[in-house]
Amino acid sequence: MKVSLNWIKRYMDLPSDVTPERIAYDLTLRTVEVEGTEDTGRKYHDMVVGKILEVKKHPNADLLKICITDIGEDEPVQIVCGGSNLYEGEYVVVAKPGSEVIWHGEGEPVKLKETKMRGELSYGMICSATEVYLEAFFPVKDEREIVDLKGVACKPGQEIAELVCMNDTVLEIDNKSLTNRPDMWGHYGVARELAAIYDVPLKPLPDTDAVSGLPEYPVEIKEPGKCPRYVAVKIENLYETESPLWMKAALINGGMRPINAIVDITNYVMMAVGQPTHAFDSTHVEGGKILVRNAKKDEKLLLLDNNELDLTEDDLVICDVHDAMGLAGIRGGKKDSILPETTSVVLEIANFTAANIRKTGKRFDEKTDASIRYEKSIDTERVDQGLAMSLKLLKELFPESKVTAYADRYLARTERAVIDVPQEFLDIRLGKILSRETIERILKALGYDVVFESGIYHVTAPVWRSTGDVSMKDDVLGDIARLLSFESFEPKPLPVMFEHAVHQNDALLERRLREYLAYRCGFNEIYTYPWIDEKYIKAARIDTAEAVKLATPPAPEFENLRSSLIPGMLEAISKNLRYYDSFKMFEMAQVFEKGEYHESEEEETLPIHKKYLTGCVVGRNAREVFYEVKGVVEAMSGYCHMEGLSFAKAEKPSWADGNACLDVVCGEETIGAIGLLSAAAMSDSKIKRTNAAVFELNFDRMIPFTSRTNEFKSLPQFPLVKKDLSLLVDENVTWKEISDAIRSKVKELEFVEEYKGNQIPEGKKSIMLHVKIGKDDSTMTSEQINGEMERIIRRLNKMCGAELRAE
Repeated sequence: MKVSLNWIKRYMDLPSDVTPERIAYDLTLRTVEVEGTEDTGRKYHDMVVGKILEVKKHPNADLLKICITDIGEDEPVQIVCGGSNLYEGEYVVVAKPGSEVIWHGEGEPVKLKETKMRGELSYGMICSATEVYLEAFFPVKDEREIVDLKGVACKPGQEIAELVCMNDTVLEIDNKSLTNRPDMWGHYGVARELAAIYDVPLKPLPDTDAVSGLPEYPVEIKEPGKCPRYVAVKIENLYETESPLWMKAALINGGMRPINAIVDITNYVMMAVGQPTHAFDSTHVEGGKILVRNAKKDEKLLLLDNNELDLTEDDLVICDVHDAMGLAGIRGGKKDSILPETTSVVLEIANFTAANIRKTGKRFDEKTDASIRYEKSIDTERVDQGLAMSLKLLKELFPESKVTAYADRYLARTERAVIDVPQEFLDIRLGKILSRETIERILKALGYDVVFESGIYHVTAPVWRSTGDVSMKDDVLGDIARLLSFESFEPKPLPVMFEHAVHQNDALLERRLREYLAYRCGFNEIYTYPWIDEKYIKAARIDTAEAVKLATPPAPEFENLRSSLIPGMLEAISKNLRYYDSFKMFEMAQVFEKGEYHESEEEETLPIHKKYLTGCVVGRNAREVFYEVKGVVEAMSGYCHMEGLSFAKAEKPSWADGNACLDVVCGEETIGAIGLLSAAAMSDSKIKRTNAAVFELNFDRMIPFTSRTNEFKSLPQFPLVKKDLSLLVDENVTWKEISDAIRSKVKELEFVEEYKGNQIPEGKKSIMLHVKIGKDDSTMTSEQINGEMERIIRRLNKMCGAELRAE
């Protein structure tokens, strides 16, 4: 949001020694984040008002003229100009040598210098609006038309920045820092904060009695839950005219474009007090009555650009007796437009509930200056400020205007929050003891009512802070602390006693897992949002019935919080395939389940959340990627200092291929699964012409070793003997069964390959493995080696039906 300091000065007197940079600094430390400041008058340097005393033909150019011009200096100057509307006595904008102009309104600024044009000396330039940043003040009809200041009170030599009220400083405030401060979405709210910071009085806003005793304008609110208050004022004797320069400057410096006086007043009021207003051409309100209702089924709203919105029955609209005229709190329609022939309007100043505006805005992807303010939850009393200021400005700009009808449907008031704040609470939480006078001074400057009794401050929050911003004693504490300035608090060392080493096994395991996957296995770590696109949840065949749902999702398809990391991984695979044929990724993050979880206290209720680890290997060869993932998980425990992981064939995960998946077991508990993505999951996720193997593990169920579980294993004192075995086994015999049969009989066991082919009998497969055998007290002899291998083969035959494969 842009804030004009000239505008702020209408509501308070800033201390004379406070610079714009200091204001930005103090606001950032105490209230909202100021991202930068802009001196809006800087670009108008060396630009002044000139009065043309004489216009002569250029002797060497038919389209150029020589203008003798008074620019407030000792002698008139000669300027060569090609403007189409030059005349003697005309007041114009003169850019003197040294100024910077945009030549013919195009390109980058060019620095002027005194020069000759077709042989005639020219002192600077008489400018068009587009050349000197004035097109919003003086709209251009012809590219050769120069700015004619006829009707503008000015004198030769007057600075242009002063003339158009652009000798101003604008603060650029980060909108995110205003999210919970609906009172500060207008200049008066910012002025209130600055008045409190610098301890100076805040000037009151105008009041009005112009609506007393008037005939009632017909207004009916059919959805009181969505519109607590609606004011309609009919004003006649209006006409199309431009706004005064001071109002145009205020709007421009606030980030808006001047249009015409009627529309500009509505925008000015919104930016002044943060209350959106809207004007309807009264002749377009059929039946002379306004209804605030939900849209009808299949109803449409025609917009000013001739596009149509397909309304739903949940959308609140402003209507006449026949049709919708505007989308409440968001934007108007074509039917309610202010036109050049408009002579009377119905001024709308209303309060709409934040949740409804937010939902409708997201549905139509509409974000307007009005909806941004309504979404923050504006108090109902703000309507009175908007009404009084609107009527005051209309009377100033249209002295002959007349208010002829008025209605105020006030169905629900914003109640002021009442909070008790113990002195002891403030002393402990602030870390310093403040006097009662200091606390009361700060709170009253911010609009609080305060009564101190028996060690407790009975605080009533101002109405503009009572829509959710201030609701508990901690909020009051925060206001006191920030107004004091955090710089006023002396740093104190934390009393920390180190009695023993802190050994966080879970944190160490998490780090080791990340390092193992990234450094040793070559995975790239990714981060995904906790809300998941529903199409990827469906692709993983995960039921959303038990998913935690967001009350206000970023978009309708993102309403589910993830209960698994697999859908996010599917999306990541799909997107990365646009750039890479093969890759490896992993993510460690929280998943959510329905239920209650209390992080630190009972009042803090969150959904149940668990930490999961997922990863994928993507490549053309399905067999290779599956075994790589299996190897990564199998070796994980050894490298990460944790309880060993094993595999079991059990229930198929919803996202996996039933012929290539395994459960992952830690101790006696299944903590996850690995598998190839099923064809259906890949198809629904737009994963094409590749294969992907994925694992997902419950990190919370992994068991890290403590330092006490370390065991020393000496290297073999005598040589080990390595032997290769090529076995024939039934197709349904797994590697785990082979490993379990002989693991205790050998020093080391390693799987080499599995083979099926023409030389292998049907129903059989060939397994090749390496074994290492040896003795702890001596080197094995040939007879001992042969005997040990015969015992291993007999055990394999007995446990797995294995036979040595013939050469």
